[in-house]
Amino acid sequence: MERYDNSRRDFEEQRRRKAENFHLSISDDYDYSESSGEPEEINSYSGQDVKEQIAKESKKSLKKRQRAQKRDLRRRNRRNRRYFRIMWIISIIIIGTMISTYIVTGMNDALAINRKDDSVVSVKIPANPALDDVTDELVKKGVIDEGEYFKLYTKMTKSDDYFTEGTYRLKKNMDYQAILTNLSGNKNRTDTVEITIIEGMSVLEIADKLYEKGVLSDKDKFLELCASDKFDKDFDFIKDIKNPGERIYKLEGYLYPDKYEFYEHDDPMSIIYKFLNNYETRLYAKQAFDGEEKLRSYHKMIGLKDSKYTLDQLITIASIVQAEAANKDDMYVVASIIRNRLEADQDMGVANLSLDSTKYYPYRSEDKVPSSAGKNFKSKYDTYTLKGLPPGPICNPGMEALKAALMPKETSYYYFCHDKNGNAYYASTIEEHQANLEYIE
Repeated sequence: MERYDNSRRDFEEQRRRKAENFHLSISDDYDYSESSGEPEEINSYSGQDVKEQIAKESKKSLKKRQRAQKRDLRRRNRRNRRYFRIMWIISIIIIGTMISTYIVTGMNDALAINRKDDSVVSVKIPANPALDDVTDELVKKGVIDEGEYFKLYTKMTKSDDYFTEGTYRLKKNMDYQAILTNLSGNKNRTDTVEITIIEGMSVLEIADKLYEKGVLSDKDKFLELCASDKFDKDFDFIKDIKNPGERIYKLEGYLYPDKYEFYEHDDPMSIIYKFLNNYETRLYAKQAFDGEEKLRSYHKMIGLKDSKYTLDQLITIASIVQAEAANKDDMYVVASIIRNRLEADQDMGVANLSLDSTKYYPYRSEDKVPSSAGKNFKSKYDTYTLKGLPPGPICNPGMEALKAALMPKETSYYYFCHDKNGNAYYASTIEEHQANLEYIE
């Protein structure tokens, strides 16, 4: 019994010692999800220190990564800036080279430095030419090499609005300014047309002829200008016309008949200026007059003769003389008859000039009157119904007719007529005139 008690005491002592020496070991890999409550106590047992330690380590790791990223970004930025500078320098060099080449090449072309060929080519500029059209034509004909530079130069000098339609002779070694000067005027144009305007042609007939010869592209514009006051400021003899509103064409009588050189598709304004300039030259040029020893101008002779008529009236008389007379000698007699009738007493029964040349003006004869004018066309220039001179000239007289109007032969005639061969018959009375008419019939 005593042995049993001793054995039991030894067993209890051993169990106590084992209990005292027992240590709980929890693995870091322990899965708390499989526990039924103990993990919360164990987690709680781990403490706030563990959380703080983990947070500190996380912040350090984040800062470390951020610093690494910044260093990497700075390295990449420095590398990219180097590449950008290199590319920028290369681009500047390329662009600078291109611009320099463009300028040097363009200036050489503008100054014709490299164009040694002095051959002449024909360059045709169309109506209302665009800069691109002109440039293409010049490049095509070898007058210039650098079309884009020529357009730039032309725009900078504001020369692109002054091109003139026509055909020009240009040398291949001309500089840009010489080219533009030629193309903005009539110098070196080859598309010339020589036309002779015959004495006695009217404005309408002149317009028709210019149109038929290719000088006029716009006949209506020409006629419109002939009826306008566009030339008053440049020519006193046009400005001095007293009754422009009564006339069909204000410039009738002042388009001096002569031989002219015009250009194909010429500007109507330029054409008329050429006519009027020639008229003015003729008016003031010294020439011979019958009975005068000295050479005198027509304008001077009007003053010397103390004429009863103004220049415009003399031109009107001259236009009728030109239309009615058969030859030079006849002009001076017909001029005398017209003056005699204009200055006759009323009781002589010749108040009206009654001249066929005025009956259908501005048309030459009845068969020339267009259907648009109506079957019963009546001209306000008709001297059968009009007393005195018509409102203005009926055609453009030559110098001989002008001289006859100013210095007619002194006669007592009041009537005249011509046979089919142009022979003239004069009469002082109506009876004599009737006899002449019967004779030539």
